[in-house]
Amino acid sequence: MSTGTGGGFQDPPAEVLAEAAAAFGLLATPARLHIVWALAQGESDVTGLAERVGGTLPSVSQHLTKLKLAGLVRSRREGRRQVYLVDDPDVVTVVRLMVGQLAERASHPAQEPVRLRELGA
Repeated sequence: MSTGTGGGFQDPPAEVLAEAAAAFGLLATPARLHIVWALAQGESDVTGLAERVGGTLPSVSQHLTKLKLAGLVRSRREGRRQVYLVDDPDVVTVVRLMVGQLAERASHPAQEPVRLRELGA
């Protein structure tokens, strides 16, 4: 690994960068990001998620399948329902930080925006 110029941090291996890019790529659609945001607040079944994010059952189900295959969410059976939850607490942290920060900026548009760097990210 080589040392980057940004404060002495070492560059991550290419495999780690590829994995991170794939995870961010999955979250790059508003629908999937909304689903992960909703699941970060608590577990839900497909019907509840579809109502919350304003999607159809088939489309939310497809998004959940992709998120599940990537290891970002998991499911468990609860009676006849399949209940989904975020499988990676670090993903919850990243999503809450990014969406929360952008929501804060949107609620105070006249103020100088707070940069993520200032939050210790």
